[in-house]
Amino acid sequence: MRTTGGIHLGNYVGALTNWAALQDKYDCFYMLADWHALMSEYADPSVIMRSISEMVADWVASGIDPDRSAIFRQSDVREHAELHLILSCITPLSWLERCPTYKEQLRELAAKDVHNYAFLGYPVLQTADILLYKTSLVPVGEDQLPHIELAREIVRRFNFLYGREVFIEPKPALTKSARLSGTDGRKMSKSYGNAIEIGESPLQVREKVMNMLTDVKRVRLADVGHPDECNLYPYYEAFSPALTESVRALCVRAARGCTDCKRQLADELLAFLEPLRNRREEILSSGAVDSILRSGAEKARKIAAQTMSEVRQAMGF
Repeated sequence: MRTTGGIHLGNYVGALTNWAALQDKYDCFYMLADWHALMSEYADPSVIMRSISEMVADWVASGIDPDRSAIFRQSDVREHAELHLILSCITPLSWLERCPTYKEQLRELAAKDVHNYAFLGYPVLQTADILLYKTSLVPVGEDQLPHIELAREIVRRFNFLYGREVFIEPKPALTKSARLSGTDGRKMSKSYGNAIEIGESPLQVREKVMNMLTDVKRVRLADVGHPDECNLYPYYEAFSPALTESVRALCVRAARGCTDCKRQLADELLAFLEPLRNRREEILSSGAVDSILRSGAEKARKIAAQTMSEVRQAMGF
């Protein structure tokens, strides 16, 4: 994840819960992508440094176990930059220009000037992140499938050019998760200012919930609601599944208003987030973040160095 701020609820249900589950089956590497963040935050990198400790705490509080998985900072493993440079030499520009997520990201980050070389090459650095660890499976949502396919194309090109099967073609591990929209109904994103973050205070969470967009078809209190089209309902499905039937019944009968529904959702969210927030604060106050990152980087560097040795041998360097 890019270190551009706190973890929001969309990250939690879309990635972290799946990441935690993968630890039971696989040897996992979870990376704080500070170099990726620099591609858009180069003018003021301070947000990157502020985000690192909080992100580690959010991950561990959400179930990522540093004793089972490597949690590390991208810039602590310099082999990422070296492999990125090599792969950028063999990646045709046309492959990057056709990537559908590039234009989407330009729109999402419209407030920032990201018309730079590094941002266009974002998927190449992402490919280096994957290949350094001889990764077999990459947990992604459907929107990231083009990046995985690009990584596979780069693998084929590298192996062909240098006559060795140095890399394996990574496969996507599609993750099934609830899709949470932001408070305004758009995709939840820190860039849009519509995200609810794990580390926010109860007052902040409640204020954001009470300002959420709801069922646009329900104009008056007496109008029946449409739960499947309402911005609130997926939050109940994700964080209070036991309440979904009663919430749906009240909504479709117009038995209560959206304001009361928001109040209940705020209560449920705060109850869900309280243990996460407590665990998060415990990690931050204990000073454990530095040791977690140091241990993760040592594990990552050992494998990355071996991979780069194979890359140089294949190229004749």
